[in-house]
Amino acid sequence: MKAIVYYAPGDIRVEDVPKPKCGDGELLVKTDACAVCGTDLKSRIHGNPRIQAPLVMGHEFTGIIEQISPSAPETFYVGDRIVMATSVSCGQCYYCRRGWRNLCANIAPMGFSYPGGMAEYVTIPAAALKGGHVIKVPPHVEAKYAALAEPVSCAVNCVNQCNVQSGDSVLVMGAGPMGLLNAVVARATGASKIILSELNSLRREQAKTFDIDIVVDPETEDLANIVRQSTDGVGADVVIVAAPAILPQEQSLSLVRKQGTVCLFASLPVGKNMLNIDSRILHYGEIHLIGSSDSTPEHVSKAVDLIASEKLPVKKIASHVLPLEQIEDAFELMISGEALRVVLLCS
Repeated sequence: MKAIVYYAPGDIRVEDVPKPKCGDGELLVKTDACAVCGTDLKSRIHGNPRIQAPLVMGHEFTGIIEQISPSAPETFYVGDRIVMATSVSCGQCYYCRRGWRNLCANIAPMGFSYPGGMAEYVTIPAAALKGGHVIKVPPHVEAKYAALAEPVSCAVNCVNQCNVQSGDSVLVMGAGPMGLLNAVVARATGASKIILSELNSLRREQAKTFDIDIVVDPETEDLANIVRQSTDGVGADVVIVAAPAILPQEQSLSLVRKQGTVCLFASLPVGKNMLNIDSRILHYGEIHLIGSSDSTPEHVSKAVDLIASEKLPVKKIASHVLPLEQIEDAFELMISGEALRVVLLCS
């Protein structure tokens, strides 16, 4: 079968590799779509020590079950469309026992520890089935949109942790794919006002085609003043920082109301990850400062429901669809900022 294999930074190959077999307790899935994540791009450029190279890439995938091990759970059937919570948890550690499987101490992600979904076939490991990481998708959902379930689930986790309520004002800093997903999930959760800030003019123009109330250029406009004017002078109920940069993360505390929530959704690169924040704002404002990372099967299930019910503009999010062989074109579209999510068709 054809697959995209990661070897090292700058060394990603489209290769013919052996078709995987369906082992004990596993599923064999014919993959038909896999979205390209920002993590895939960072691995392409900078490398990723977590990838057990050489390994098939891809974790935002969907496909049809072709073969089922006799010892696999009886809830799955040949022909079912599935997606995954692709960071496979152990189910035994402290965090798994608390239900925080995205924070598992022994996490083993698809495309990092297990062969991923940028291939014509993928084997779903027994540990993923045992842990409930495999989620069925209604048959009416097209593959290119089902592949968005994993990134949508990360936004679901973030919005849930921020406890976004009906009528809330939400500021999202960063209008990349994940910033926009956080914005549309917040809207679907009931947020009445969405403000989005973004430096890149192309990203701002893309954002204006979504259901967003105010799009701000923080370089030429006074973001703090705009937020105050839009929230009766108190600040946003929730600020989600989806920009992987120091400045918006440091600025976020001054943009949220007292007793509000700031979520650092985007991570910063190693060596550039230290922040200077005003502890007095945090203290006297009783501000909730949190992080959000990855997602659980429950978040993926919610993401599938949102996609299947057409509550999210997935046709806009899946901005480009390419054949598997054009992975380098996908990376170029992402680097340019032209693409939101590139979806590769695997079969």
